[in-house]
Amino acid sequence: MFGDTPLIMIEDQQGLDDLVDRLKSAPVLGIDTESDSFYSYREKVCLIQLSDLEADYIVDPLSVPDMSPLAPILANPDVVKILHGADYDVVCLKRDFDFHIHGLFDTLIAAQMLGMPRIGLADLINRFFGHEIDKQYQRHDWSRRPLLPEHLDYARGDTHFLLALRELMTRQLVAAGRMRHMREECKLQEQREWVGRPFDPDGYLRMKKVDTLDDTGKRILKRLYVYRDDTAKRLNRPVFKIIPDQVLVQVAQAKPKNSNALDKLFSSKSAMKRRHGQALVKAVAEGAEDDFKIPRVHRQHKKKKKKPAGPRPRLTGKAAERVLNELKSWRNKLIENKALTPFTVASNGTLKAIASRRPYTLDELSTVPDVRAWQVQDFGDEILAVLDKVDPRKDQAGV
Repeated sequence: MFGDTPLIMIEDQQGLDDLVDRLKSAPVLGIDTESDSFYSYREKVCLIQLSDLEADYIVDPLSVPDMSPLAPILANPDVVKILHGADYDVVCLKRDFDFHIHGLFDTLIAAQMLGMPRIGLADLINRFFGHEIDKQYQRHDWSRRPLLPEHLDYARGDTHFLLALRELMTRQLVAAGRMRHMREECKLQEQREWVGRPFDPDGYLRMKKVDTLDDTGKRILKRLYVYRDDTAKRLNRPVFKIIPDQVLVQVAQAKPKNSNALDKLFSSKSAMKRRHGQALVKAVAEGAEDDFKIPRVHRQHKKKKKKPAGPRPRLTGKAAERVLNELKSWRNKLIENKALTPFTVASNGTLKAIASRRPYTLDELSTVPDVRAWQVQDFGDEILAVLDKVDPRKDQAGV
């Protein structure tokens, strides 16, 4: 599958320094990462794969003490960085190494811009090159060492084809007149930031079936929830691999007073009961004695959404809904008559934002959150015409 392309492993500082010297003259790089999100309390990047025109490289950041020499290459906009579904890689590289990627070409976005029905990397490789990619290691624990040959083959496969994919897809994007769309979308992708997931002590109130619990059950559930997080943090394991949500809720419902009472919830050979049984019974007892006030509405504990940027809504309620339906109708008819998809026109979320803010000019349309410059250029006049039809222009002096 990889032909004569060599694979070069980078597992020490000298190896990384040599790689950086080699890549300084590379005009284009394929990039991917592998993390351990399914196996760690705090996920981390465990591999960085790169491909240039001459070789495939796998960098082991768990072995290389200082990854910073890579930063200038990734930040150089003159070196094209090809990724597939880059948003996760972009934020992980920023989070772990303060790497900032510029010059991005995302083959997932390209596939969406071209209206392809199947847009996964394996689908694209099969479509363009006829190769079937085995995805069995998609959820492998990439923090484990040593890496076996099959792991390395899987990892390099995610970058090996990217350079050729870019060449082929660029030609199609140019032919479809969508390169400027592609550039704008990739620029926005470069700006992605990691959104941390700090522990929320009241997160238990958002579990499924929490409303089936009485107040004592909810207080018990909070104790169980905190215990699970403390254990996950200590063992460096994802919380769902310690005790699933539904089990915590079942224990809070049953309120077992001793280990024998747990037998109704766990099988006799349950490893979960063996590891956590005593702690669960203790949490139940402590929760039953708690008397803190329980919020009645979960929504009170959800993170407050940031105030949307751009102009304030001009239409609300049924008026906004009526305008949104007209915009959807326009968009759907446009898709039927041309080789377009919702992605290449406007998503429902974008149309909803347009409907509520009801722009009167192209300049106003361009300030609506999530509206792209290419959408204003390609469809701005049509969007304003739809808005004028369903919500005729009024005296804007009081708007």
